Amino acid sequence: MTSQSLATASPAAELPLTTRLLRLLQKRRSWFIGYLFILPWLVSLVLFDVIPFGMNLYLGTTSYSVGPVASAQFTGFANYERMFTQDDLFGKSLLNTLWYLAASVPLTVTLAFIIALLLNTNVRGVGIFRTIYYIPSVVPIVASSVIFLWMFNARFGAINQLLLAFGLTPVRWLSSPDWVKPAMVIVSLWGFGAQMIIFLAALQSIPEHLYEAVAIDGGGLWRRLRHVTIPLMTPTIFFNLLIGLISGFQVFTIAYIMLGPNGGPLQSGLFYMMHTYNNAFRYFNMGYASALSLVLFVIIFVFTILMVWTSNRWVYYGDESDM
Repeated sequence: MTSQSLATASPAAELPLTTRLLRLLQKRRSWFIGYLFILPWLVSLVLFDVIPFGMNLYLGTTSYSVGPVASAQFTGFANYERMFTQDDLFGKSLLNTLWYLAASVPLTVTLAFIIALLLNTNVRGVGIFRTIYYIPSVVPIVASSVIFLWMFNARFGAINQLLLAFGLTPVRWLSSPDWVKPAMVIVSLWGFGAQMIIFLAALQSIPEHLYEAVAIDGGGLWRRLRHVTIPLMTPTIFFNLLIGLISGFQVFTIAYIMLGPNGGPLQSGLFYMMHTYNNAFRYFNMGYASALSLVLFVIIFVFTILMVWTSNRWVYYGDESDM
């Protein structure tokens, strides 16, 4: 072997064969240990995500009803054809859900952000106020729905009694088609504590020297909020909007308890998940319900992609070098 070839030979090639084999075995051993640690997650992913999703894809193309002698008969795209051409409740439930989303998600995120700003102060007893505002988000949703069912009572409800105290006309919250969805939006604002905690954590991570720089330049609270707080909070705002969008599409428990399975008067509160639930567990049409759930997955996926694509225009991911 020439001196040039010796100079260009890799260090691993100069090692004895036994040493290289030992290193390879150690590397394989580390891979094996790593996969062993994530094995529970892999098993749960396959059992509870991959297999159910595959079964849902299949059942969506069948006429499958639950029963002692039930069998899935392949029907191709008949369920989807029925969904888009014959099922009037499909479009109605989807529009009701989009109306609910357009109102509840921005209001919840805005309210959580404002409360987080107020709680991000060094005043006496601020921890107590943070706890008070967070508690509603951990109250069971069934209990919250029952409480609001009483509060929205047309005659004796606390909300209408408050309106009467201010000389306003009481509202038929749960019996008027025009007020059913606004009532559901009001209930959704009850659980903003989780988003508030996320905003509060992000607010406390903003470097103090940025606020000091604005103060040196003569800026007040508004400039601090506009030029420092909001730009640095855009990733958190984006996260809360995205999570709110995904969960809002799946609204079910509140409406089901307060309005019943048919969604209240004129089905004005029939949301998409309620329509899917009715087909699956009231009419036992599992094949059609599977097709409905797959369409919901596609809708949420498209909205998520659109949000991620547009986030580059308004979400600021700064680093220390930018600050």
